[in-house]
Amino acid sequence: MTIHHHNHPYMTIHDFHSHSHIGWDNSIKPIAEVDSGQTITYEIVEASGGQFHKNSTAEDVRNVDFSKLNPVAGPIYVKGAEPGDTLEVEMIDFRQLEWGWTAIVPGFGLLADDFPDPALKIIDLANRKKAEFLHGIDVFVKPFPGTIGVAMKEPGKHSIVPPRHNGGNMDIRHLVKGTKLYLPVQVEGALFSIGDTHAAQGDGEVCGTAIEASMETTIRFKLHKGKTIAEPRYEIPGPPTPEADSMGYYVTTGHGQDLYKASQNAIRYMIEHIVNTYGVTDEEAYMLCSVAVDLRISEIVDAPNWLVSAFLPNSIFK
Repeated sequence: MTIHHHNHPYMTIHDFHSHSHIGWDNSIKPIAEVDSGQTITYEIVEASGGQFHKNSTAEDVRNVDFSKLNPVAGPIYVKGAEPGDTLEVEMIDFRQLEWGWTAIVPGFGLLADDFPDPALKIIDLANRKKAEFLHGIDVFVKPFPGTIGVAMKEPGKHSIVPPRHNGGNMDIRHLVKGTKLYLPVQVEGALFSIGDTHAAQGDGEVCGTAIEASMETTIRFKLHKGKTIAEPRYEIPGPPTPEADSMGYYVTTGHGQDLYKASQNAIRYMIEHIVNTYGVTDEEAYMLCSVAVDLRISEIVDAPNWLVSAFLPNSIFK
């Protein structure tokens, strides 16, 4: 671990496995201390924690050890951070993407009941801009951390799986290079951790996995003293999806009194459309929805029914 305090405050956290944890626990000892304004580069291992490799198959998904999933690097102690402050985390860069994976994990995902069997897709990420997800279907590579947050004020160990007021497994696809994320500091030093890096994802991450990929991730901290927020916020520096917007979308909708069920139906109809139009399997279409389709709440005021739209970008098809 190197620290330079001259022109470039910069620290690299290597040897991820000895510096990672699974779950949130404010009693975990920090792996490093940083000042506000400091930049850190992490070497982050993908969400399987090294259980999958380039030649993995669906059988490996069936045998996955859930206790090793979603390791996060940290925690980092931010000097001067106290409960009631806000920690700003700026995404500086994401590098060294080599390959990634997308899986259907039995019992997990928006349509878990529809897809009981494991599936795994390995994706080559050598080209920085696009990746071939299926023949004739290229998704845009837009790296970001799926899990990012500070320690919770509540003592004890808390699952890494759900997002919470401290951040957590938010899977916000817009936390790409140039974005600033604001987190509510809950304990002294903030105790910041990061992991679960993704090469691409749609809003919703509907099958439960994005294109999960190891990568080098650089971020910059800035502490806002006395600025208090209840839950995370973020700022993006420009339009969220310019690479996709120019060629338009095919959109399915789902309605009902339950936003979750409406989302399920919107994705079911999208899978139907993709299968009928592009000749892929149901499982491939479901995984494609997870990495490329954006769910949006179109309407949530006209009781008793709400409406969800699923946006499929035309630009991913050759």
